Amino acid sequence: MSTNIYVGNLAFSTDSAALRNLFAQYGEVTNAQVVTDRDTGRSRGFGFVEMSSDEEARKAIAETNGKSIEGRQLNVNIAKERSR
Repeated sequence: MSTNIYVGNLAFSTDSAALRNLFAQYGEVTNAQVVTDRDTGRSRGFGFVEMSSDEEARKAIAETNGKSIEGRQLNVNIAKERSR
């Protein structure tokens, strides 16, 4: 079962490929997406990464939460289910 990870406080220049590359060093990334503004197409400063195993996801969170990337300290944790 895959685990979805929330990644906040991303630099606006970070794209989905860079997000995937960052997390790929900790395990298999099945999906990585930086959320963009619907109207402008610019990054909204956060994204989601889906990893193939809980163990890899936990390791990735431990290694990246609080890490400084492009001058911004990342906020990384298990994504909460979206409430409707």
